[in-house]
Amino acid sequence: MDFIDYYQILGVSKTASDEEIKKAYRKLARKLHPDLNPNDKEANKKFQQLNEANEVLSDPEKRKKYDQYGKDWQHSEQFEHARQSGRRSAHTGGQEFSGDFDDGDFSDFFSSLFGGGGAGSSRRSQTKFRGQDYNSELRLSLQDAYTTHQQMLNVNNKNVRITIPAGVENGQVIKLKGFGAPGINGGPNGDLYITFSIDNDPRYKRSGNDLYITESIDLYTAVLGGEITVETMSGKIKLKVHPETQNGTRTRLKGKGFPIYKKEGEFGDLYVTYNVKIPTHLTEKQKALFRELASSKD
Repeated sequence: MDFIDYYQILGVSKTASDEEIKKAYRKLARKLHPDLNPNDKEANKKFQQLNEANEVLSDPEKRKKYDQYGKDWQHSEQFEHARQSGRRSAHTGGQEFSGDFDDGDFSDFFSSLFGGGGAGSSRRSQTKFRGQDYNSELRLSLQDAYTTHQQMLNVNNKNVRITIPAGVENGQVIKLKGFGAPGINGGPNGDLYITFSIDNDPRYKRSGNDLYITESIDLYTAVLGGEITVETMSGKIKLKVHPETQNGTRTRLKGKGFPIYKKEGEFGDLYVTYNVKIPTHLTEKQKALFRELASSKD
C-alpha cells in the first residue's frame, strides 16, 4: 500500500490541533464533495481520501499510531508483538530486531518477519490481517431520507448498490460489512462506514421523527373558521381551521411526520403552525366594516 500523507491531504502541519484538523476537514469536504464536482473523475477518490485522513487524524489513538508507523499504522500491534518476539529470540539464538525505524523501513521489517525467508517463514507468511476500513459521506435530500430506496455508490472504483432505509438521520452512520479494503494474506476485508448528510428543506423542519411547517391563513378563515389544504410529505390533506384561531396557534397531525427508522409503518407527527395574514389594500367599504367592528367590540 502506497504511503498517503494525511496531513498533506488536509493541508495542515503535523503539529495541527484537533480544532485545526476539524476546521480543515469541514472546509475541504464542502469543496471536494463529488456532487459539487461532477466533471472530476477523481472526485470520489479525493473525497474518500479526505474522509480517511480525517478519521485517522481526528482520533488521538489512530493519529499516534499513524505518526509512529506511517502507512503501516493499522498493523502497529503486530509490529510491537513482532519486535518483542524478535528481542526474545536473541536468547535462543534467533535474530533480534531492535532500534528505531523510519516510515519506509516498516514494510521491509514487516515482510522480513511475516513474509521473508528463514526458519518458520512459511507459517508466518500466512498470518492474516484484516483490511482497512473505508469512510464515505452520502448526501441526501429530506425527501430522499423519507422513502426507502436504492442508491449506487462508487467505493474504491467499484460500484456498490445499497438500500437506504427510510428515516435515516443527519449524521447517522451505517456499516457495510466487508466493503472496505481487502485483507492481507486472505484476512477479512475491512468495512465501509457511510455517514449521511441530509440537506435542510425549505418547507419542513425535522426534529427526530417529527416535522414542523408553517401554514398561512387569511384573517377571515382565522376568525370564522374554515378548511385549508396542507401539503404533507405523503400527499395533500384537508385540515379544519377552528373559528377564532389565533396567530401562532399550533395543531398536531398524528402520524403525518417522518418515518421511524427500521420500523415499518410507524411515523412521527406533523405540527402545523398558523400564520394569520393581515389583509392589505383594503377598499373604503372594507375599512368601514372594520371600523364598525372596532366600535362594537365593547
